Amino acid sequence: MALRFRLAKQGLLVATLGMALGACQSGNAPEQNSTEQASANKLVYPVTQKDDLVETIHGVAVADPYRHLEANTPETEAWVKEQQAFGQAYLAKIPNKQAVVDRITELWNYEKVSAPFENGDNQFYYRNDGLQAQSVLYVKGLDGVEKPVLDPNKLSADGTVALSGVAVSNDGKILAYGVSNSGSDWQQWQFVDIATGKKLADELKWIKFSSAVWDKENQGVFYARYDAPAGGDVLADVNFNQKVYYHKLGTDQRQDLLIYERPQNKDWGFGIEVSEKGEYLLLSISQGTDKRNRFFYKSLFEPKSQVVELILNLEAEYEFLGNDGSVFYFKTDLDAPNGKVIAIDTRNSDKSQWQTIIPESTDPINNVAIINDHLVVSYLHDVLGQLSIYSMGGQKRQDVALPGQGNVAGPFGKASKDYFYYVFNSYIQPETTYKFDFKTAESSVIAKPKVSFNPDDYVSEQVFYRSKDGTRVPMMLSYKKGLVKNGQNPTLLYAYGGFAISMTPRFSPANIAWLDMGGIYAVPSLRGGAEYGESWHQAGMFDKKQNVFDDYFAAAEYLVSEKYTNSTKLGAYGRSNGGLLMGAAVTQRPELFAAVLPAVGVLDMLRFHKFTIGWAWTSEYGSADKADQFPALLAYSPYHNVKAQAYPATMVMTADHDDRVVPLHSFKFAAMLQDKQQGTEPVIMRIESNAGHGAGKPTAMKIDEFADIYSFLWQSFGLTLPQTIENN
Repeated sequence: MALRFRLAKQGLLVATLGMALGACQSGNAPEQNSTEQASANKLVYPVTQKDDLVETIHGVAVADPYRHLEANTPETEAWVKEQQAFGQAYLAKIPNKQAVVDRITELWNYEKVSAPFENGDNQFYYRNDGLQAQSVLYVKGLDGVEKPVLDPNKLSADGTVALSGVAVSNDGKILAYGVSNSGSDWQQWQFVDIATGKKLADELKWIKFSSAVWDKENQGVFYARYDAPAGGDVLADVNFNQKVYYHKLGTDQRQDLLIYERPQNKDWGFGIEVSEKGEYLLLSISQGTDKRNRFFYKSLFEPKSQVVELILNLEAEYEFLGNDGSVFYFKTDLDAPNGKVIAIDTRNSDKSQWQTIIPESTDPINNVAIINDHLVVSYLHDVLGQLSIYSMGGQKRQDVALPGQGNVAGPFGKASKDYFYYVFNSYIQPETTYKFDFKTAESSVIAKPKVSFNPDDYVSEQVFYRSKDGTRVPMMLSYKKGLVKNGQNPTLLYAYGGFAISMTPRFSPANIAWLDMGGIYAVPSLRGGAEYGESWHQAGMFDKKQNVFDDYFAAAEYLVSEKYTNSTKLGAYGRSNGGLLMGAAVTQRPELFAAVLPAVGVLDMLRFHKFTIGWAWTSEYGSADKADQFPALLAYSPYHNVKAQAYPATMVMTADHDDRVVPLHSFKFAAMLQDKQQGTEPVIMRIESNAGHGAGKPTAMKIDEFADIYSFLWQSFGLTLPQTIENN
């Protein structure tokens, strides 16, 4: 998920940063009472213009004093620079941050190789030698010789131009690739001859949320794009009316053939596929971020054929898996919140004729692929991955043995192959790629990284706790072996809780550094995700969003009650929709946490739908434009629920090129929080330049971000970072 915002009104620094930060360090004066001392210890923040703007929404007066920060004006830019400098000055005063940088860098510096994919006689995969800003795409032919196809590190000097997607022609000869600048969602697609490395003249612009999909003849690609933003602000203007085009190689984009549009449904978005044998163009039609979708198709063997509306009702999710002639296979949650596999014969597509191939089970389906005339199914069992193989008729053949408790990415393969790849990892085990061979019915290791730590020195365990309403919620806890439950352990509680995104185990070298510091890394699977299927997702949507927040608060209370930590050593962190969760944590339960970090968060719930792709999230949150949905949004909107009281240390994080969750959310929320802070803990901003919502961020920028997060938390816990951090 994602959003983004623009700049805002003015700010003059009344005191120098040194004086302001020095005030926080001042000693106790015997003659001061507690109120005077608290005032003396408060930071002096950059001045933010505060307006008397009040508007009436559905009969309710709503103040919006920092609305001006939505405008990209010179005054806003000046304010942003001051906030940026203020935050940097605070972080720079934390001693021994370099020790954190050094340990994360050491852990990050290992070769990373992705699962491969194959087209024609060529095999493709990504490789990063350890600290490269971006991973490099390689190709290996029948001769076994590998060579780089595309090195994104050469696209810009600072690594901020990132590879956003690739599509190799079916014969393996031409590479289409998309790039994004500074983390923007906007992509430009270009083409390269793989054998010669020669860049073709073709270029496709104004693409967002779409890949390029090759036709079977390798003559061109299908893709979806928007018109150029009419308002001229490419990072904030709203995006509607996506259209499907076909681009033939060697022609100008202005000559591209319009395949399908829906002007009467401006909020429809198009996921594009071509069937493996090339006979059908497949359109998965979304409406916002709603999991449910429509499904249309068009025959490519009959050039004048019309688009067929196979599934027109927006009632369930339908994920196309593959086809056998006229029989289409789908993963769907129709009358099956945990998912099932069905077959639809397009010659007789009445719903009464649909066949269930793999019925719903107690564990939700995560992924399905058709490979070697089998259905390979990835399940989630209490958030942990499982992998099973079925016949095309739905008979179970076997379970694939996995190396432990963790996450399974994949399966990756084609119907025409007799093998597939999958990737296994956990919070303490890095990504290892395996190849399953149908001939032997066994897995073998393809790529296992060599890391500078021993996973056996760490623990990653699953616990369960009860939320406010009694709901049983799972949580993964990772820490160094020998941890003592004395209630004093520094703990980072990370969560998301929305958009049917499951928080499955995911390795990060930065997390190992946190564990080496003596910390606990805790990740609960809140309602709003899909860890227990669509019903779990729906329990955290619309007016049930408070369930997500309550699940998170209960996780914090569990960690305290079970003596893992206490509220003075507990940090809260989340990104995007998780940033909204952090906003709720600050405004609803400030006493639970020593520090809160809302990153690229959705924080103004009354106006998020007015910028870029924000309108798409109304299918998850609702819209303040609707009288029946407005009260719930106002009740928890972080920006509108800041009041004068003491807040924990807060670092509001955003980036200047985030055109998904536009930075104005963070600007307005931070301004309000600084104004209302009655305690002595800092409220600072960390504003990245030449960065976006998170995708494509170069390695050095990631490492520095983690180092700032850990340093800020450590400082907020009242701890001093050591001069060196080691695995001991």
